[in-house]
Amino acid sequence: MKEIVIAQPLGITRELLESLASGLKKEGWNLTAYDKVPSGQEELGKRIEGADIAVIANYPLKKEALEKASSLKYLCVAFTGVDHVDISYCKERHIAVSNCAGYSTESVAELAFGMALSLYRMLPECGEAIRNGKTNAGLCGIELKGRKFGIIGTGAIGQRVAGLAQAFGCEVYGYSRTPKTYLVNYTDLDTLLKTCDIISIHVPLTDETRGLINKEKIALMKKDAILINTARGPVVDSKALADALKEGKIAGAGIDVFEGEPPLPADHPLLSAPHTILSPHVGFDTKEAMERRAILVFHNIENYLKGDQKNVIC
Repeated sequence: MKEIVIAQPLGITRELLESLASGLKKEGWNLTAYDKVPSGQEELGKRIEGADIAVIANYPLKKEALEKASSLKYLCVAFTGVDHVDISYCKERHIAVSNCAGYSTESVAELAFGMALSLYRMLPECGEAIRNGKTNAGLCGIELKGRKFGIIGTGAIGQRVAGLAQAFGCEVYGYSRTPKTYLVNYTDLDTLLKTCDIISIHVPLTDETRGLINKEKIALMKKDAILINTARGPVVDSKALADALKEGKIAGAGIDVFEGEPPLPADHPLLSAPHTILSPHVGFDTKEAMERRAILVFHNIENYLKGDQKNVIC
């Protein structure tokens, strides 16, 4: 029997899953889909050990799990980034890997804007005030219109953020190794950090972007600037950011991604930082995005089986 294993939940209904898998089942493929995340690499390895094709989302997939999957020929990563997968070992084993780029463009862009709006209109503080019988004293907000909005990384998500920023009347700036859109005024990173009121990060995690926004870069930001990170956690130095917030060197931050997946350790520096909106890596996670992602997963598998691999990582 030919085996496809979806090793962690895709966040869709069973009905949609069955509908998407029906064609493959007719071709003799057996589908096993788990409805809970694995407890660790050992359990993950057991889940995929008999798979010809495996699907993983954002759960780490390391060599120790992949070593158990002796039949594995194709891995579909139901995620945009693949830094949580041991790609080097996949190449060594000649396991083909695809990702699902593009499914979360809208959802991540909307969260980034939601965070910016929440910080500018002090929505967490407003909720706290009304629940504690207070008035609107000290809760005068700021409008987005006319603000300088800086975007670090202008791929699909960064371009969507640029469109939203323009719709709100912002003056849009961008920094990217490969300028891709007429929607932004491109400049170098230091100038963007010094100039912009809002800075939103949308770069992939690579050796070049890891620690890109460090203490020295944060020090360039304006005192009334806010930083939004819905990209990948290690791009921003959390301690340096927390220190800047605590010392009043920048005005606020909205953070959806961290060095590791939540739950965060109790002593994580951003947990005690003021003027900060934190969310547990939900940028990609909307009903619509999960459905788009699942469709991409099965399109990837079907194209691979036809000998026409899409969204190629290796």
